[in-house]
Amino acid sequence: MARMVQCVKLGREAEGLEKAPWPGELGRRVFESVSREAWALWLEEAKKLINETRLNPTTPEGQRLYADAMERYFFGPEPADAPLRIL
Repeated sequence: MARMVQCVKLGREAEGLEKAPWPGELGRRVFESVSREAWALWLEEAKKLINETRLNPTTPEGQRLYADAMERYFFGPEPADAPLRIL
């Protein structure tokens, strides 16, 4: 049986992720409260973010900016459909 979570992005119960997708506290929060469906939506947004801003996720600064955008996407005070931005 799949692990279910109350998804913060979708606002309903849905199938959860199999493991934390990111290290540390942010990864734990995502694992506990983001569904597989919402994570797939994030990955599409993250691709756009990386391509449009030329973000390099292999550098420490790029990873920090990526993590900040992920946290805002799932847990920020902005509306769910607000566009992502780096700064």
